[in-house]
Amino acid sequence: MHPLHLVLENGATFSGESFGYDGETEGEVVFNTGMTGYENTLSDPSYRGQILVMTYPLVGNYGVPSQEEDNFGLRKFFESNNIHVKALIVSNYSQNSHHWKKVKTLQEWLKEKKIPAITGIDTRRLTQILREKGTMLGGITKTKPKKIKKYHDPNLENLVAEVSCNDKIDYQAPENKKTIVLIDCGIKINTLRYFLKNQINIIRVPWDYDISSLDFDGLLISNGPGDPKMIQKTLNSVQFAINNSIPTFGICMGNQLLGLAVGADTYKLKYGHRGVNQPCVNLETKKCYITSQNHSFALNPKSLPSNWKVSWINVNDQTVEGIKHIKKPFKSVQFHPEACPGPEDTEFLFNDFISQL
Repeated sequence: MHPLHLVLENGATFSGESFGYDGETEGEVVFNTGMTGYENTLSDPSYRGQILVMTYPLVGNYGVPSQEEDNFGLRKFFESNNIHVKALIVSNYSQNSHHWKKVKTLQEWLKEKKIPAITGIDTRRLTQILREKGTMLGGITKTKPKKIKKYHDPNLENLVAEVSCNDKIDYQAPENKKTIVLIDCGIKINTLRYFLKNQINIIRVPWDYDISSLDFDGLLISNGPGDPKMIQKTLNSVQFAINNSIPTFGICMGNQLLGLAVGADTYKLKYGHRGVNQPCVNLETKKCYITSQNHSFALNPKSLPSNWKVSWINVNDQTVEGIKHIKKPFKSVQFHPEACPGPEDTEFLFNDFISQL
C-alpha cells in the first residue's frame, strides 16, 4: 500500500492508503449507507462517473464471488459485467476475507478492473461534509495538490450512452406469455431475471432506439446514471408508448424520464439517495416500505400535469418517489423494486405491471 488522497472541490483533503488500482481519477463524490452487497453496488451502472464513499466502516470482509451465470445466462452475483464507480473510499478495508462463494478479494477485483481505492479515511466526517455542503466533485491523487483544480462534472455528459447496450437483444422466457420492451439506460441484471422468471419475453434496446416498429405488450424504462435531461431521444420512445396507451413502468431514472415525457421537470438533490434503507410511503395504501435507492435527481411534483399524481413519497425529505396517470396504465417509482442489494419488499410492483400487459 502507498499513500493516496481524496481532494474535494472545496479544498478538503482526506488521506489514506491505496488498496486498489495504482492510478488517479476524478468524479462526483457520493456516499452509500448500505452495510452489505458491495459487489452489487460497484457493478450497478447507475454509479457511472462517481467516486463512491461507503459509510459502513468495514468493507471487503467476504471477498468477491464468481462470474457464475444462471439458467438465463445472466450473472448471478453482479448487476452488470463491469465496475462502474470511478473510485472506492472506505474507512477500513478488510485484508482477510472469508465466504464460501469467494473466488478473489475485493482488492484483486478492483486492480483487475483498474479502479483506485482508498482505506483509512474518516468516512463519517467525509459523509457529514457531503450532507451539509452537498454532493461535490473530487479527485484521487497520489500527491497532495498545491492548487485545487477544477474537476469535470460527469453529469454534463451522456452517461447513459456509456452503459446502455449497443444493439437490440432478445431474451426468450420459457413459456413466452407476454413481451415487454426494456429501454436500457443502465439496467441492473436482477430486473431482467425477474421478468424472465415470470415468463415475460424481453426486447432490450439501447437508450436511443426507435421502438415504434416493434411488437410488444408493455414498456419498461430502466434505471441509469446522470442527468435524465441529457438523453432527450429516450423521451420519444416513452411518448410513443403513452400516445398508444401501452402499459408503461419506470424505475429510478425511468421515473424521471416518464415525468419529463409528459411535461414535468426534474432537479438535482443536495446529496441524493443511495442505500438500502430509504423509507417510502405509498400514498394510496398509506403503507411504508423500506427501499433500495441510488439516484441524484428527482421530479418536481408541482410540474406534473393535472391528469398525473404523485403515488409515492420519501419519508425523510418528502421528495417524489413515484408517479402514475389517474386513469391509464402508466406509472413509475424512484426506488428499486429489484433491490440487489437491499430489501425486495416492493417487488409486487413488477407483478402489478405484468398484470396490466
